[in-house]
Amino acid sequence: MVIPRPRPPRLIRPVREPATVAPPLTGAWAATDRRLDHVDLLPLPEGAVGPEDVLVDAAGRVISGDEDGNLWWWPTDAPAGTRPRLLAETGGRPLGIEVDTSGEALVVCDAYRGLLRVTPDGAVRELTGTAPPVHLANNATVARDGTVYFTDSSDRFPVSHWKRDLLEHRPNGRVLAHHPGSGHTELVADGLYFPNGIALTPDESALMLVETSTHRLLRVELGGGVRVLADLPAYPDNLSAVGDGTYWIALPSPRVPIAERLLPHPRLRQIAALLPDTMQPQPRRYGLVALVDEQGAVRRTLHGPTGHYPMITGVRQHGDQLWLGSLTGSGVARVPLN
Repeated sequence: MVIPRPRPPRLIRPVREPATVAPPLTGAWAATDRRLDHVDLLPLPEGAVGPEDVLVDAAGRVISGDEDGNLWWWPTDAPAGTRPRLLAETGGRPLGIEVDTSGEALVVCDAYRGLLRVTPDGAVRELTGTAPPVHLANNATVARDGTVYFTDSSDRFPVSHWKRDLLEHRPNGRVLAHHPGSGHTELVADGLYFPNGIALTPDESALMLVETSTHRLLRVELGGGVRVLADLPAYPDNLSAVGDGTYWIALPSPRVPIAERLLPHPRLRQIAALLPDTMQPQPRRYGLVALVDEQGAVRRTLHGPTGHYPMITGVRQHGDQLWLGSLTGSGVARVPLN
C-alpha cells in the first residue's frame, strides 16, 4: 500500500523578515574535530535513499527508514558495507523513529500518514490518523507515561516540498501530544517555524525543540511558555537526548547566505519557489552535529567539511558510538566518539 502524496500549494505566501547573518564557526563551533569525514557507512538496499532518522533499540538493532516507506535494521556491530534487513513497510515516508514505553514497539513519524506504531512483527497501525489533521509528522519523543510529543512541521507543504516552507518563512508548524490510552491528540504549542527535532528534559517538565527555518534552539515549558536558547549557525533537523541533560542536534547544512539575504524580499522568494529545484538556494554539502546542554550551551561539535556523509538529519548516541542518518544519503553512518 502506497499512501497518495499530497500536492503542495503552487504559490508561497512570504512575508518580509529581516536578513540574518550566521554566527561564525569559531570557538565551540570551530571545525577542530573532523571525524565526520571518516565514517563507516552501512548502506540501504540498492536504489533506496533517505535514512532520515536513526534509532538503536533495546535489541541492539539500528533502525532507519527510506523515502519509499520502508523501515530497515542492521546489528550495531555490523561491519561497514553490511546491507540491512526489512522490518516493515509504512507506505508513506518514515522520518523520526522512537521506542515506545514497552521497549519493543516503535513510534514512527510518517510524513504522509501521521504518527504510527510499528510492532516487532512489522505490523503498522496509525495512532493519529487525520483527527486532528496531522500534516507533516516529523520527530517525536516519548514520556515515561507513554505520551508521545511530536512535531507537525508544516500545515502548508508536504515533506517533498520542504524548501517551499522555508522560503515562505511563516509559522506553519506546531507541537502535538498523543495520549495512547485515550487515543486523544492535543495541541501543545503552535506558531512555530518548521519545528523539527524534539526531546524531553530529564524531569519531563519541558521540551527541547529546534526550528529549521529560523535556526533556533527553543525550550517549550509543558506548563506554558517558550524560550529561545540559541541562534544556531546552521539549519537544525532531528534532535536526540543522551539521557544526562545533554542533546545531540543534527545540522544538515550551515546557513545559506543567499537564503538569509532574501528574507527582506518576499517577492523574490515567491519567484525562487517557482524555479526548478536545482535553481533554488541549495543546502551546503557539509557534515555537522552538535552536543548542547539544557541551557543551549555547546559542549562539543563534530564536523565533516568535505561532505563525505552529506545532509545529516538524524543523530543518536549509543555507548561510545554516534549513529547518523541523512535525508539524501544512501545509508546510515557510524563514527566513534572517543
